[in-house]
Amino acid sequence: MQRAKLIYNILIYAVLGVTFVLFIFPFFLMVINSFKGNWEILENPFALPTTLSFRQFADAIVKMNFATTLRNSFIISILSVSLIIVTSAMTAYHMVRNKTTFNNVFFSVLVASMIIPFQSLMIPMLIIYGAKLQLIERFPMPLLILLYGGFGTAMSVFIFHGFLKSVPFELEEASFIDGCTSKQTFFLIVLPILKPTAVTLLILNSMWIWNDYLLPSLILTKPHLLTMPIQMKVFNGTYMDNWELLIPALLLTILPMIVVYLIAQKQIIKGVMSGSIK
Repeated sequence: MQRAKLIYNILIYAVLGVTFVLFIFPFFLMVINSFKGNWEILENPFALPTTLSFRQFADAIVKMNFATTLRNSFIISILSVSLIIVTSAMTAYHMVRNKTTFNNVFFSVLVASMIIPFQSLMIPMLIIYGAKLQLIERFPMPLLILLYGGFGTAMSVFIFHGFLKSVPFELEEASFIDGCTSKQTFFLIVLPILKPTAVTLLILNSMWIWNDYLLPSLILTKPHLLTMPIQMKVFNGTYMDNWELLIPALLLTILPMIVVYLIAQKQIIKGVMSGSIK
């Protein structure tokens, strides 16, 4: 029995170890190649750098206009994710506590909308917001934030809805007895309970919005409004990619999301565990 358990544990750790190596290896290659020149990368991308030079990072920061693109990405991500989290939590709360036929049908339609591919909406979206309303030319960044809010709400409402069904209504009744309004009850009682789920959705939506290329490339046409993934195209040439600048730029692009994940990982695990238990 003990021997079988030992073999089982060894197999589990072996599988976890192999999985870890497979996931971490691309990131490891990116880090070691970010310190190399073009020919050194092309000659042997798996070798360690001969010297640790940060010149590539400095050149990449200048060429990609790092400060401006970082600011644009942060503004769009923070405002879009805040819009998604707040509106989705309020919508899910209203649907759970008001079980009407309209709310049930609306929730079903909202969940069904998640299967609609974005590519099928691209041309109508450009015609309506671009050619007809001229919003892409006049207000590109606010429009992009609203579009992210619309596209990200369905999944977030679905997740919040499932969690809120397990929250006892007695907590809200006690707040009503104490004199709280519905708005105060939501923000002071319900929203803090949703914190683990909200943090999980924050990470998921932040990663999606931060790394998204297609939607911003359609909406953000002015150079000073470009986000970091779009700005990567400055390193692509007609005959050759500038790898010695592209790889450090990619590393700089993903680092903010890695930092956010490391800060919020405890809340993410807590949110996943609480959702699975309830």
